[in-house]
Amino acid sequence: MNQTNKVQNPETPINKTPEINDRDIINDLLTTEKYMTASYNVVLNEASNEDLYQDLLQIFNETQNMQRRLYNLMFKNGWYSIEKADPQKISQAAQQYSGYKNQFPVH
Repeated sequence: MNQTNKVQNPETPINKTPEINDRDIINDLLTTEKYMTASYNVVLNEASNEDLYQDLLQIFNETQNMQRRLYNLMFKNGWYSIEKADPQKISQAAQQYSGYKNQFPVH
């Protein structure tokens, strides 16, 4: 990734040893929460019982919120970087998807 396209906070120093550190633990938690969120999403799409659906939706929301908090913590500490959005790519995607809406039936 090109450094000029990278968005990242200054990195919080950690011991770079073979031993597990705070960044490793939080990264593992974030990866787990991402997996859980994706899995709950599938279950929500297929739940046929309304009470079960509502319970799962609450758990999904809690999981999604935890994922976001972990992401924010990683980003704040400079342990997670993102790529700046290219305005031209955004424009191209917007045009592409606006063309798709003409394919959907109007209600």
